[in-house]
Amino acid sequence: MDQKLNKYKEELQTLEESGNLRTLKMISESNYKINLSSNDYLGVSKKNIPRPKGNSFGSGSSRLLTGNFKEYQLLEAELENLYGRPALFFNSGYHANIGILAALAGKDDLIISDKLNHASIIDGIRLSSAEQVRFKHADYDHLTHILTTKRKDYNRVFIVSESVFSMDGDEADLEKLIEIKKRFDCFLYIDEAHALGVRGIKGLGLSEEKSCLTEIDLLIGTFGKAMNSIGAYVICDAILKEYLINKMRSLIFTTALPPIVISWNYIMLRTIVKMKMEREHLQSISEQLREGLKNAGIETMGSSNIIPVLVGDSQKCVNLAEYLQKKGFLVFPIRPPAVPKDTARLRISVCADMDWEDLKDLPELIKNYCDEK
Repeated sequence: MDQKLNKYKEELQTLEESGNLRTLKMISESNYKINLSSNDYLGVSKKNIPRPKGNSFGSGSSRLLTGNFKEYQLLEAELENLYGRPALFFNSGYHANIGILAALAGKDDLIISDKLNHASIIDGIRLSSAEQVRFKHADYDHLTHILTTKRKDYNRVFIVSESVFSMDGDEADLEKLIEIKKRFDCFLYIDEAHALGVRGIKGLGLSEEKSCLTEIDLLIGTFGKAMNSIGAYVICDAILKEYLINKMRSLIFTTALPPIVISWNYIMLRTIVKMKMEREHLQSISEQLREGLKNAGIETMGSSNIIPVLVGDSQKCVNLAEYLQKKGFLVFPIRPPAVPKDTARLRISVCADMDWEDLKDLPELIKNYCDEK
């Protein structure tokens, strides 16, 4: 074996020994009665929604060249109509998060990020030339302390948080974040990936539910979760939109998504705003499952349809997931580095096409397995 590969092999062996080695598996959902690992939160993949016809499967160029089709303009106009502010579309949530902060935050600026923000946000912060500090998860006293100490030393400051956190299923206090950003004259950047579609009257996210859509400077939404597609967007001031078009590398230097995808996104956007009953049902069965787990003595947290089952040890978490898969529940272990060390968990995604009958046995199955072990 090539000696240059030794270090990589050793790292893989270490991952395997600690229960953190990942592999790509072929999954057939037909083998499971319930898929607890999907981001199709509203169950739209099961609905008979008319597909777009006659659109190209290729775009051929970036949006700044020949890839900015009329479908993009229709989609952004619909977003602007819903949010009341300019919108800019990107190829994915990852493209959005690695590009926006890198474009906007310079060497005289500061980015303050919640410690549990998604990896794509962390990567975007690293790509910027700004100074960076993390505050303890949802600890707004700590955030205030950082700003009190450091705000005067920087030109612009960006406070960055998710609205619903992807691994804990808990929520940011948006009202508090807005109060802090105003007090210290900061930009507020909120990623609504796991709230979009499932929160708010029209499904526009936690910011709609809390009636603060216009108070967030950079509001990120994605089509890759509840809308069962691909792509993302930012809602922001017109000046920031124009600046990103000119400076954001992950927008400028990538081939645009094909028109057929953008047309599907347009259909999905107009569909999810009408799915109020599905949102209410999703909230109801999520609360039932969370209470069922707590009543069974199983450690969990959060307040959304993302319900973590905390295990701790990675290998134990792998074993529990495999046990539940044999019982017909498609669920996977979430291990470091996706979550902090010693906090391996099952991340249960409840979706609106499920009923309590589908989920009611889960708490007892987990309890019995843990008691036996």
